[in-house]
Amino acid sequence: MAASRRRRSRHITIAAAVAAAVLTTGLATGCDAVSKALDCVQTAEAVADSVTDLQQAVENASNDPTQIDEALASIDQNLDEIGDKTDNTDVNKAVDDLNTAVTNVRTAVKNGDETPDLSPVTDAAGELTKVCTP
Repeated sequence: MAASRRRRSRHITIAAAVAAAVLTTGLATGCDAVSKALDCVQTAEAVADSVTDLQQAVENASNDPTQIDEALASIDQNLDEIGDKTDNTDVNKAVDDLNTAVTNVRTAVKNGDETPDLSPVTDAAGELTKVCTP
């Protein structure tokens, strides 16, 4: 009977250890997912701010044309950050779409367009914000 209790005690100890390991792993994974989602939201907000800066830069291009380049560089930097922090397919697609839109604006400006169409940039930034929102 003592051997039976020891075996049962050992099984309970093993079961408790396994349960603790599973719970710890689940919590760590859950926290990691939450952390990534928060990073995504924060970076999406920074992208939105950069898009607003880009809109203002385009409006003020005659006063300071370097503002457009600075705003585009800021968006690029934010997109690099968000791309490094996620493996989410939807987020990566939104980042790619925004990169394409930014490249198109940059090309238009280099070709002399003082008022490039920013709607693809704002649309892509909106999509990024949408896919980053938990």
